[in-house]
Amino acid sequence: MLPAEAQKSSERIAVTAKRMIDVRSGKEITDAVIFIEKNKIVNVGSGLSIPDSVQVIALGDVTLLPGLIDAHTHLLHQYYAKYGDDNSNRLLEMVQLGPARRALLGARLAREMLEAGFTSVRDLGNAGINADIALRDAIKNGDVPGPRMFVSTRALAPVGGQFQSVTPEAQQLIGQEYIQISGVEEARKAVRQAVYEGADCIKVIANSGARRLSSEEMKVIVEEAKRANLPVAAHATDGDGPSMTAVEAGVSSIEHGYTISEAVLNLMAKKNIFLVPTDASGVTRYQDRIKRALKAGVRIAIGSDIYYEFPGMTRGQASIGMYKTYVASGMSNMEILRASTLNPADLIGSNSIGTIEAGRFADIIAVKGNPLNDIGVLEGVVFVMKDGKVYKQTLH
Repeated sequence: MLPAEAQKSSERIAVTAKRMIDVRSGKEITDAVIFIEKNKIVNVGSGLSIPDSVQVIALGDVTLLPGLIDAHTHLLHQYYAKYGDDNSNRLLEMVQLGPARRALLGARLAREMLEAGFTSVRDLGNAGINADIALRDAIKNGDVPGPRMFVSTRALAPVGGQFQSVTPEAQQLIGQEYIQISGVEEARKAVRQAVYEGADCIKVIANSGARRLSSEEMKVIVEEAKRANLPVAAHATDGDGPSMTAVEAGVSSIEHGYTISEAVLNLMAKKNIFLVPTDASGVTRYQDRIKRALKAGVRIAIGSDIYYEFPGMTRGQASIGMYKTYVASGMSNMEILRASTLNPADLIGSNSIGTIEAGRFADIIAVKGNPLNDIGVLEGVVFVMKDGKVYKQTLH
């Protein structure tokens, strides 16, 4: 259970366990010892001597891992199957939830994600007007518990956003979720607005059904984002054209990419553009395109993209179940671990998260069993430390 207040970190801590996975080298370290000062890792190794002055957190027969990073979340966004399809839920959410209620929803979902082992997330829109900024900053300031958030503010999109047909009277709601783009100068202005509002990345909807952004619009979006040193995440589905437009423009990642071709994958590999799959289990064509992506040399950063309620499950529990999906897609357990830690850290552009290495934030989780043998053990996180503070410890 999450303590009422996160444990305050002492000046020097040693976390010990039977084993640790080094996701960069792919090696398993036995008798692992991690030294932490304040919120940073200062040393890591096997069987290191621990001075008497150091506080020890002895976890025993568990596996230590870097905190998980979900590369595609929507923490201020929840739909319910009882209300119908995406469009029906989207309209209800717009009408019924204001920024304050969305931020409170986000605070609950953020806590649930942290408890499940996600110490960082990349949150990509559907948060109203800047409620994601408010939640990110509240977590950063220690006001509420949650993962470290990298947020996009409102997504840039073709006219209409991701709404289906709505009446003229209802169209004014679209601006609460999306900045609508119609022309190069609007695209440029939209990125600059997102930068001003505090975005950590830019989310762009390359297509919404048949509605697509042009190559010129996409290129300007990437150009302006690079000027601000921000990565660009491109939602691209329904055919190969939107993905190719985004890749040619030089985005940082393709989100979903369900119908992506070898031609696009090869160009992504050449340009070091990530694929962020958000796959459901048991879909053969999804599994096939993961195999094609791996063959092409495309780096993968796994994202859950969960935004519906799963009755009886927290958002974290629903999200962490995604990893078994990728075993059937041909990924090795180590590839899945890297796609859940190191790769999304590189995509975000942070050299402070994603691995257990000296100089990185002390974001550490523990699971019973060994994820190199069974990736399913990630669903049973028993210890969560973020930024040097313990938020969960349920070992008995």
